[in-house]
Amino acid sequence: MNFCVIDVGTSSIRSAVTDGHRVVCFRQQRTPPDMPELGLVEFDANEMASVILQTATEVVEEVGGVEAVAVTNQRGSAVVWDRETGEPVGPGLGWQDLRTVGECLAWQAEGLRLVPNESATKLVWLLDQHDPDRTRDLCFGTVDTWAVWCLSQGASHVVDPSNAAMSGMLSDDGSRWSDEITEQIRVPSSCLPRIVDSTGVVGAATALPGAPPIAGIIGDQQSSLIGQRCVLEGLAKLTFGTGAFLDVCTGPDRPIADKRSDRGTFPIVAWQEDGAIVWGVEAMMIAAGSNLSWLIDDVGLLDDAAQSTELAGSVADSGGVVYVPALYGLGTPHWDFGARAALFGITGGTTAAHIVRAVFEGVAHRAADLLEAAEADSGHQIERIRVDGGMSQNPVFNQILADTLSRTVELCPVPEGTALGAAVLAGKALGQWSSWPEVADSWSPRAVIEPEAAIDRDRWHDAVGRAARWYPELSDIGL
Repeated sequence: MNFCVIDVGTSSIRSAVTDGHRVVCFRQQRTPPDMPELGLVEFDANEMASVILQTATEVVEEVGGVEAVAVTNQRGSAVVWDRETGEPVGPGLGWQDLRTVGECLAWQAEGLRLVPNESATKLVWLLDQHDPDRTRDLCFGTVDTWAVWCLSQGASHVVDPSNAAMSGMLSDDGSRWSDEITEQIRVPSSCLPRIVDSTGVVGAATALPGAPPIAGIIGDQQSSLIGQRCVLEGLAKLTFGTGAFLDVCTGPDRPIADKRSDRGTFPIVAWQEDGAIVWGVEAMMIAAGSNLSWLIDDVGLLDDAAQSTELAGSVADSGGVVYVPALYGLGTPHWDFGARAALFGITGGTTAAHIVRAVFEGVAHRAADLLEAAEADSGHQIERIRVDGGMSQNPVFNQILADTLSRTVELCPVPEGTALGAAVLAGKALGQWSSWPEVADSWSPRAVIEPEAAIDRDRWHDAVGRAARWYPELSDIGL
């Protein structure tokens, strides 16, 4: 079976045809968000819809039709639109947008813990701007909801629990919208999408050739988890994109009672099938691939990402240089929004190669931080970890990662596992897979990397302490 998977990322939209094992054809178009002011991240939802339909139509036509469509996406972003006209009432707000920090602090004082990257806070901001009296007939959606609405030409207003859980409005057991939360933040239930299974037919993509069924909806990190066949308890993956996310499949029981543990991880809905939720634990690095973008676009140290392999591989180590990749603060386990990136140990003999290698090492150390926290909170010892994302295409980084984690690294057969995971969900809905163990058994990495050197992390921990609380007023937000 061939499936069209639409992957709506933070800075690009990708449409692919895949059978769940390999990608048959692919289209990608950059759609970077707008950043009109510091801390504000917006996107044009109409442009997003146009690119979704254009790229998906091209790949479906190229292969002559597909059995089903699946959608995977950035999870915390929000769109609000008029139900009758289908027109967005304002800009879409990206998951990185921080304009709701003040509101979050006010809600926290009232006993409600919401954070700016949860889409509920962005929904409230958009409603306050465009429907302060809550009298309009508006629809809210995360990016998957908006994509499915556009694909179905307004027939389906739905969300799956992996995305709904990132809104901050889902009940603790993941089964429904929380009336208590929505009432407290003044969100009308009429604007909320219907919660559906992650795998299952929810409508038809009538905007695409052949009107194939829409049979899979999943958040991007959960899709990567499934795509790398981490569908049994204790299996884990690590994705390096703009940020980095380590996810562990933990099974039918919610692994962490609170929204975030003391170690800085949080529970996620991995997927839902036949009304039953499979849970996971997630640890997050705010800046991963964005550190390379910084070296290329802002510092000018590299011409492109490919050059980083040559430079970092030309030296045996970083020459004592340590880099803390905290361009926008530190996520798990620190959650210090006031921390900032730092370079330590520079001497007169430090070269560009040492700095690039130090950036790789810093990202790998942050990955080790995530691993330690996720192991503790999931209760699973992770001996092997599956890796995808842009940085996983760099052989020098991959070896540094295996050494720093002191774990076997297995590389995803395609650069981005998200397309494979969404296709697996669609295939599960249509009977391609009979069981999750069958899905797990189909894992076939493109390469396996064993650790070759022991890495001392003491200097790393010292450097993180020095980079912490650079802006104490942001560190004290404590969300």
